[in-house]
Amino acid sequence: MPELPEVETIVRGLNKKVLKRTFLDVWTDNPKMIKRPKSFSDFRNQIRGKKIIKVWRRAKNIIFGLSGGLSLLIHQKLTGHLLIGKWQLTGDKWLPKEKGSLEEPVNRFIHLIFRLDDGRQLALSDLRKFAKAELWNTEDLMKSEEFKNLGPEPLDKNFSFEKFKEVLRGKTPRRAQGKIKQVLMDQSVISGIGNIYSDEILWRAKIHPLKGVLGLEEKELKKIYQATREILEKAIQLRGTSISDYRDIEGKEGLYEKVRNVYQREGEKCRRCGAIIKRLKIGGRSAHYCPVCQKL
Repeated sequence: MPELPEVETIVRGLNKKVLKRTFLDVWTDNPKMIKRPKSFSDFRNQIRGKKIIKVWRRAKNIIFGLSGGLSLLIHQKLTGHLLIGKWQLTGDKWLPKEKGSLEEPVNRFIHLIFRLDDGRQLALSDLRKFAKAELWNTEDLMKSEEFKNLGPEPLDKNFSFEKFKEVLRGKTPRRAQGKIKQVLMDQSVISGIGNIYSDEILWRAKIHPLKGVLGLEEKELKKIYQATREILEKAIQLRGTSISDYRDIEGKEGLYEKVRNVYQREGEKCRRCGAIIKRLKIGGRSAHYCPVCQKL
């Protein structure tokens, strides 16, 4: 699933490509992707003619601020990603209109397309069809339970070390185990971190993924806080990780996978000490770690 760096990369790309553009129409072959309103025809009627005022991110959500007090929320889920280009439906595939175009890929997994007023299209490609689109009254979205339950943004300038300690320790007692790997991925604790970057953060901080949050010392918490900011900022700089389906809006892969230290490197050597990277399961999710650098 795209995490904070991937979603932030897409949002920054969208701000360069579609700001001030107007939605002329929308197409889908999978109306179930539209979660709000329930009817695709209502969704289509309401979004036509709306101008994109801004594009921003909250946790793993992409939000288009629209004219008329509306907001379009897109969550890419496991395998979704947004693309910008010009396509035409040929058989069961969306093919580039411009022959030989490098930035407009052949894609048979496009299931939602927004037609823009400059002749381009904004498309949502999703192999597994788990992604969702919702059209909200902006005020209602800001007050929604989904947004109110999200934790703070880890790269926000106001997210201090003291705030970090407060949210980690404040939420932990309500969890079944309170292992640091799980807590970092809990979107109600901190927004945007998933499997990839929790592994990378804990490796950088030299903390075992099974370590309980309540047992972490002050210096260990500080290492995790610093590693969180460093890893996420580095991943944004490298435009995300494309080990799975993630691509940016031009269909290009992210580069962070070339520098990852532990995620999906089971059996390979630790870049820091040379020990063999191991993998374990926590609550149905995998955690990759170095048994020498990250002792329990």
